[in-house]
Order: sequence, then C-alpha cells, then structure tokens
Amino acid sequence: MPTEVRKPGELIPEMFHTKQSKWFSVKLWLKSRFHFLQVIWYWFKPYRWESREKKFTRIYQENVWGNEHSLSGAGSDLTATERVRGELPSLLQKYGITSMLDIPCGDFFWMKEVDLTGVNYIGADIVQALVDDVSTKYATSRKRFVKLDLAGDPLPKVDLVLCRDCLFHLSFGDTFAALRNIKRSGSKYLLTTTFTEHRENVDIITGHWRPINLTVAPYNLPAPLLVINEACSEYDGACSDKSLGLWLIANLPD
Repeated sequence: MPTEVRKPGELIPEMFHTKQSKWFSVKLWLKSRFHFLQVIWYWFKPYRWESREKKFTRIYQENVWGNEHSLSGAGSDLTATERVRGELPSLLQKYGITSMLDIPCGDFFWMKEVDLTGVNYIGADIVQALVDDVSTKYATSRKRFVKLDLAGDPLPKVDLVLCRDCLFHLSFGDTFAALRNIKRSGSKYLLTTTFTEHRENVDIITGHWRPINLTVAPYNLPAPLLVINEACSEYDGACSDKSLGLWLIANLPD
C-alpha cells in the first residue's frame, strides 16, 4: 500500500484521536511556521519605527552591545582602539587640527586615553543620559559634551569631524542625511569608518549593523586622503579591513 505523502506541517487527521496526539499536532504545526513568524516579527517589531534617539537610547539603557568595559560596545574597548589611539595624535598634528567634533562620542571610554593637547574637543551623542554622564566625568575648559543627532541637528564648524563606528549602524537614508548634514557644517575633514575590502553595501534598519565601504555604491565617496587600518580582530578576522578613512568634506557628494 503506497505511503501517503503530506506537505511539511500539514495536520494529520489521525493525530486528533486523543488529547495528547492533538497537542502533538498543534506543536508540529507551530514549529513548521516558527521561521515564518520570526520573519514577520523582524519586519513588524515595534522598534522598527522608533526614532533614532529612542533606538539608541534603548540600546544604551539595555547595554545591547554587551561589552564589560564600554557601553559603546566591543569596538570601543582599549584593545580594539589600540591602533587608532596610537595614530590619532599624529594625524591631528599633521593636518593642523585645532578643533574636533567626535560624534557619536559614546561613553568616551577610549577617547579619554588620547592626547588631545591643543585641540578644542566637542563630544556629541544622541543619547541625553550618556551626554550628561560623560559631561559630569570629563568636561574641562577644552572638552565639552552636547546632545546632537548626527543626521538631523545643525553641527558646529570644526577642523575635523570624527565619526567612528556610526554610519554602519544607519540605514542608507539616514547615512545620506548624516553626510549631507556634515557637509552643511562647513567643517574641513571627515574621519569615519569604512571597510576597504568590502565590495557590496546592503541597506538595514537603523540600529542594526553591517560592514560598509564608503567608496562603492550607493555612497561613492572619492578615495580617502589617508587610511588607518584598525587591526580589527572581531568575528575571527572577518573585519580585518575595518579602517578609518579621512576625506575633505568639501569633496563629499551633495
């Protein structure tokens, strides 16, 4: 007698003969649709429509990135920033930087170790509680901290905008808004994260992340003036091309 073939997850009538078999069939049905429900949840979970401020405030409050040293995540601990901390002072000197906007500044965990002699530093973040905390701990006559939305608020005019580990958390739309906003500031240089060997950029919901290469579509920035490879060891070396690229802001696309 040929075996009857049913589609995966199709309920089998014989399984309803007892309460136990009925419960088993329900579990089978739910399991077969679990992946579908995951996809639906991904697209319709509430924070998909949250504002940028609410998203990143929640990430901060819940320590979503889960690093034991820095609330800004593993990329902001002293190991991950060793190369950057070593290279940044010479870059500031080489390009005559006397004023700098660090956005987002996060919890200032690694930047506090950088020699900023002769630089008027502004640290900015979209999370008010974070700004209040770092301002209380680290503000001086040459260091101040303010709340700013990189993509939406007017930015101060400075010699250098440092935007590390930020744009890869933003959707295409928010990234273009941020780049236009930086250009409107009239600042001179942008130092920001790019993955130099990455060949294809994909869109995301703001608040997630993926590697981005700012010199390929849809960003299409010109070749950077300078590249600092961060010697990133996260994800078993898959992000070894993670770098900071330096651009003249006047040369950014409109």
